[in-house]
Formats: sequence, structure tokens, C-alpha cells
Amino acid sequence: MKAAFYLLLLGMVVPAFGQFNPQTKKMTLKHFPEKEDLPALTPALKKSEGFTNYPELIGFLEKLCADHPDKAQLSYIGETKKGLKIPMLRVSAGAEKTKVKVWMQGGLHGDEPASTEALLYLLHDLLYNAENSQMLSLLDLAVVPMANIDGYLKQERNNAEDLDLNRDQTKLMAVESPLLKKAFSSFKPHVALDFHEYRPFRRDFEKMGDFGVTGSYDVMFLNTGNLNVPLALRNFNKEVFLKPTQAALSSHQLSYHDYVTTIDYFGAIHFNQGSENPRSSVTNFSLQNTLATLIEVRGVGIGRTSIKRRMFTGYLIAKKYLEIATAERENIFQVLQTSAQSKQEVVVNSVKKVYQDKLDFIDLDKNELIKLDVTIRDALQSTATHTRKAPKGYFILPEWASLVEKIKLFGLEVETFPQAAPAQVEQYLVKQVKVNPQKFEKMNLQEIETVIQQMEINLPAGTFYVRMDQRAAAILPELLEPEAGNSFVSLGVLPAFEGKVLPIFRKIND
Repeated sequence: MKAAFYLLLLGMVVPAFGQFNPQTKKMTLKHFPEKEDLPALTPALKKSEGFTNYPELIGFLEKLCADHPDKAQLSYIGETKKGLKIPMLRVSAGAEKTKVKVWMQGGLHGDEPASTEALLYLLHDLLYNAENSQMLSLLDLAVVPMANIDGYLKQERNNAEDLDLNRDQTKLMAVESPLLKKAFSSFKPHVALDFHEYRPFRRDFEKMGDFGVTGSYDVMFLNTGNLNVPLALRNFNKEVFLKPTQAALSSHQLSYHDYVTTIDYFGAIHFNQGSENPRSSVTNFSLQNTLATLIEVRGVGIGRTSIKRRMFTGYLIAKKYLEIATAERENIFQVLQTSAQSKQEVVVNSVKKVYQDKLDFIDLDKNELIKLDVTIRDALQSTATHTRKAPKGYFILPEWASLVEKIKLFGLEVETFPQAAPAQVEQYLVKQVKVNPQKFEKMNLQEIETVIQQMEINLPAGTFYVRMDQRAAAILPELLEPEAGNSFVSLGVLPAFEGKVLPIFRKIND
């Protein structure tokens, strides 16, 4: 009977604006007390139900600009599927030329409200608090506070096309995805933060502990372990940004961890840690030579419970990153320049390190913090399993101009051959293709095996060429190497057929 009660309890905590039952309220009061002293500066904090709606969002941003015309400028990067304009606020001050450029976005998943609310609170603080003036003189900040407006207004994860915008970072199918990617790439940020929330009550947590557990961390940090992101960039992010930010959280009694999420591994519960996947923003941004972090605050499915605590957590992290960015801007410029010039093999596939570790949870029966032994599959400690010599660039045949348009959205320059020309290339001969009949994000995934052949071919007029000696070129192998897990081929954007040559070629020689 007791087990059944707690399984029922877990099922009762997910309504978007519902209240917890008494047992869950006791857990919240003990482990996640509300930050009652947070002033009501944003639309959501000025009302007792719901979150910031679209008119409130636009009105809030317009007032910031009206009150601070010398520091804030509002623009719109495009429209959602339902025709709502997506706002972006630029914040800066003074004429300093060597400003560090920081990108922040929230609400990419529509059911993660504290991501947007924290950024609105940050913007209010930055512009109305005179103590921030010196920092703003060294910053160029671009903020998209509600990236998935259609989903946010319904408190639903996906956009109006039922696509997950954080699984769409390479194929760029959703209406909003190319708009966000173009805005990001045009801005060319040095530092990027993507604010999310995670679900603390999960069905697989019902099976853990004696009578179920819930997530215990106020926030988890998702960083990339993708091996095509230079090690110097990954280490700088960890040492310079992450550690001081974690110390700031500890000073406010807020708990943290590297981001982990459960997976079903042949019937057993394992935990993925970190990211190596470019269809997610943090790795995608990092591959565009940006110091990127994705923030996961504890919040999905719990309505307004602890909303001030959640907002403060996001705000504290955002503010700390800005402080570090301005203090370390010369070192940031240097590490990104070094990273862009790095020469390394292309990692086509990798494997995560698997080991046993302990994670903190809250036991729902005892209302106590406990540690459980778990299996971690750690992307932050990945090992390459398939590498290739980095090409000088990639040729793409004229009939696949649609791929080229996607590539340009990543801020990459593409040349076009005005006339036919011979070229020494490596071509991909498709040896085997397995098409998954089950749709993923409305696409049929392809598992492919190719044979590399060195050939001299005659490239037709109109052939496209993308050089690898560009700032954001580390993303190219993830898009164009066919065996890469999130390439245009693997995602089914470019179909492949056994015995045929793909319309993409590698240039090896000058």
C-alpha cells in the first residue's frame, strides 16, 4: 500500500499550475524554501498565477528600452509558426571597442518558465541598477528571453509544429530554428548561455530508493564533451566560468551538479552526463567556437512552486557569467582565437566513459537527502572511435543548395564555382544504409557506412565549396561527415542509397 501511495504521489505533481499535496509541500519547504525577499520586478512576480504572457513580455521589454534608450535596443528576429514576433534585446553602454559579446536565450522549451523569468529579472537588474554601469560598458549582450513563444504560452515543451527546438539545432526544420541560428551566428558571441529547467519527478525515479525519489539539485550545468570542440576551449569553460559560478551558488546554499538524465539501457536505468550531441544547443554553440553552457534549473512540471528560488538561481548564474566575461575578456578573446586556428583530426564518432558513481536524491518516503549508486555514461570523458584527417574543405553539388542554405545559417562562408573545374577529392561511396522506420522529430534516421575513395572528378558549374579555415568550421564535420550521428545524412535530410556516391566531397590537397 505504501509503495502504491508514493507512485500515486509522483503522478500528482505534474499539473502546470497545480498545487502539491501535503507530503510534497513538506519536501519543498525543507529542501527548496522559497526566496521570499526577491522583489516583484517582473510581470510573473506581480501576479499570483501563471507566467509572463506575450503582451506582458513585449510591454516589459519596451519599457526597459524607453527608460534606457542609450543602453537597450529591441528588435525582432522573425515570427513563430503562429505569427508572433520573437523579440531580442541588445544591452550595452559606452564606446569601448573590445567588448565581450554574450548571448543568452530562454524558453527554448515552452514548459520551462523560470528560464524566461530569470532573464527578465536579469535585464531589469542590469538596466536599473547603477552598480552595473561599468560592466555594461565592457559588454555587448544579446538576449532572446522567450525563444519558443508558441510553446511557452501553452506551457508545452515543443513548438506549434510539435518539434523540439533543442533537438533541431542541426537539421533546422522548425520555423523558429533558422531564425534563432541566424541571429546567433550574425551576433558572433564569445560566450553563450541557454537557460532551461529539468523535470525533478520522473517515472523512472519511481523505481529508485525504497518508495521513489526526486531530483535534488537546484541546478545542473550541461557542458560539451564533443571531441571536435578543442580541449583548450572546454577546459577554459570549466575552470574560468563553471567553478566560480558554482562557488557563488554554494554561498547562497543552492545545490548543483553536472547535468545528468536517465536513459533505459537494456532495461537498466543509466545516467547520461554532459553532452556531445550537436543537435543540442550547448554542443552546437561550442562547435561554432563559443564558450557555451546550458543551464538546467529544477522546475519542469511543478508550476509556480519555488518560482522565486528558481528565478534567483538562473539570475545568479547569468550575472556571475557576465561578471566573469568582463573580467576575463582578453583571455576569452585569446582562447577563442587559438581554438579557431587549432588543427586536429575530425572525430566522426566517439564513445562515452562508463563508470559507477553516486548521485544525490531526495527520498520521498523519509523526506531526506540520500546518495544512490548509479551507472554514469559520461560524455565529458568521451573517447574517439572513428576519426578522419581533417579536410581543407567540403564540396557540395549544385542540386543540394538546400543544404548550403542551412550551412550558411551557422555563419559559414560558402563559395560557388562559376564554371566546371577538375578537382582531386575524397568521395563517399555508400556501402550500407539502414533506415529507421520510426520517426524522430518527423525524420527517418539513417545509419550509414561509407567507403572513402580518392578520385579526380570534374565538378560542375555551380558547385559549392565550404572552407575549414573559418571561425565556426568545427561544426562542418558534424553536418557533413555522413557517419556522424547528427549529420545531414544521419538525420535523413540528405537521403543515401547503397552503391551510390554522396553529393558531398572532401578536399584534402591545396
